[in-house]
Amino acid sequence: MGRAELDVAILGGGFAGNLLARQLRLSAPDVSVGLFERSREPSYKVGESTVEIASNYLIRRQGLSRYLYEHQLPKNGLRYFFDDPSCNSELEDMSEMGTVNLPFHPAFQIDRARMEADLLDMNRADGVRVQTGVRVGRIEIGENGDAHAFDASGDSGTTRYRARWLVDAAGRTGLVARTRNLRQREPIHHVGSVWGRFEGVADADSLGSEDFRSRVRHTHRELSTLHFCYPGYWIWFIPLRQGVTSVGVVGECAVRDATLRTADGFRAFLDSHRAIRDLLRPAKAIDVGSFTQIAFGTQRFFHTDRWGLTGESATAADPLYSPGSDFIALENDFLTDLIQRDVSGESASDLESRCELYNRFMSARHEAALMLYRGLYGMIGSYDLMRMKWDFDVGCYYNLWLDPYMRDEHLDLRWLRRQMRQMPFILRALQNFGDLFRKTESALRHRGEYYRGNRGNFYHGLTNIDFVEEVGMPRSRRETMDKTAQIFNIVREQALALIGDGGAKTRAPLPLTSFIGEQPLA
Repeated sequence: MGRAELDVAILGGGFAGNLLARQLRLSAPDVSVGLFERSREPSYKVGESTVEIASNYLIRRQGLSRYLYEHQLPKNGLRYFFDDPSCNSELEDMSEMGTVNLPFHPAFQIDRARMEADLLDMNRADGVRVQTGVRVGRIEIGENGDAHAFDASGDSGTTRYRARWLVDAAGRTGLVARTRNLRQREPIHHVGSVWGRFEGVADADSLGSEDFRSRVRHTHRELSTLHFCYPGYWIWFIPLRQGVTSVGVVGECAVRDATLRTADGFRAFLDSHRAIRDLLRPAKAIDVGSFTQIAFGTQRFFHTDRWGLTGESATAADPLYSPGSDFIALENDFLTDLIQRDVSGESASDLESRCELYNRFMSARHEAALMLYRGLYGMIGSYDLMRMKWDFDVGCYYNLWLDPYMRDEHLDLRWLRRQMRQMPFILRALQNFGDLFRKTESALRHRGEYYRGNRGNFYHGLTNIDFVEEVGMPRSRRETMDKTAQIFNIVREQALALIGDGGAKTRAPLPLTSFIGEQPLA
């Protein structure tokens, strides 16, 4: 058996692991990095849609702007369509939420297999010890400063590796996660997914009239991540290069219905929706895959014994707003920072303090993400409800998550400590708005008005999110908090109007403190 030593061993050569390896080579070129992947060639994976934190990370940290525009697809935002109760509306008759231009902050639709293969080549060329077709086993996690050890077995035999840092990037399989029994079941949000790839899907704009195309100023809908929204589930269309489209469904139906998880059952389910059937009529199915449970958590993201998790080896939440690669960006930033500080000789006590703070932040960030979905899938099929929820979710994303990421505040201990002091109030506000959304849904259903806005309406998604160009620019804490209060008041007024409170038009705005207390919002 051979033996070898590394500064950093990354177990898993998918999206998260490859990006971490590249980031380390760019920011710490003297650190030796090994990447160990069981598969010989990258395979198709879901998670193709990126949003702004991930895209900022890929462009700014990874230096991949030119690559992304040359080899992947630019993304024309998130786009939502709403059907009638019988799932029989034509596409152009559906109410729609979406952009009328390419977004100010770029995002991309990623062919994961192609990009992972390209990243492997980049990493090999840049000195990462890439090994594919190897099985990792006999993992020993070092404690109290000891090195970690593991076996990597392939065609050329088995090598025993020792590494100062060990990173689990092995996805849902988990390696360190399994060794340390870190995986936590999600107790509330039980939704699954079924997906497949199709060749020859129709262009969404080809199914509508000139009026349908002109209402979005002829911006290309096909480049958007399309969401078709129904009570309790939604269906995505994500374009990839070379005429391939990723199509999937997310919801409780993917948990309950085993037939849906078969190729024939999946196609039959999709074809039961008229607009989707029209898009898929000329298409040929390539493959199908599924998860019966999407969301899960972890007991730890990073440990002072110099190990960590990134990507789905750590957590997964819900794909509605495509947050998976955002979490990779944060986790890889934190891991890279910890590794750089360690190898440069930062004191053990300072490193431990920072590691614990990063870990607490990621745990809270995961919890905040899940609170956007728990008990709220029933409202997805209503245009009126989702227009309100969009303003809340996306407005808060730009104001509270994207803005500090673009200014690297997540790596500032003072900002993080303040964030953790505020986190109970952030989570309380999310709970309060979740309660308000459920009450609003109940009111519409009680009056038989759940579908009342689902035909013939168009909503430009940035109507009430009018600060997009300010995101990432210098802003004071007061400006951020004032914008948060504005978002909260706009959404509360929308909810009260839907509930039927006739005084909504004359009500004075509430202070921010009113949204983070025990008192219900309606």
